[in-house]
Amino acid sequence: MTVIPLGHFLLLAAMLFGIGLAGVLTRRNVLVLLMSIELMLNAVNLTLLAFARYRGWTDGHVFAFFVIAVAAAEAAVGLAMVLAVFRLKRTVFVDDLRLLKR
Repeated sequence: MTVIPLGHFLLLAAMLFGIGLAGVLTRRNVLVLLMSIELMLNAVNLTLLAFARYRGWTDGHVFAFFVIAVAAAEAAVGLAMVLAVFRLKRTVFVDDLRLLKR
């Protein structure tokens, strides 16, 4: 049985986080922004689980579980907000949404 080094997990997590960050910074569609945030949260989960496996601790698994719960809540609330704004404004682009700006 081969053991994957910690650096490989961290490199993958860094790449996932970078892709998510690039999506947040460059895209203007709210749904793509939410997906990019989910990708960044999954990168954090991968880092937590990699360190937990490397150190032999169970704390990383507990934190990853809470991050998954927060991500699910964020997805549910975010999609509900997107639906409400879409019904009102008929668009999902961030540039067109000026609800809070006066």
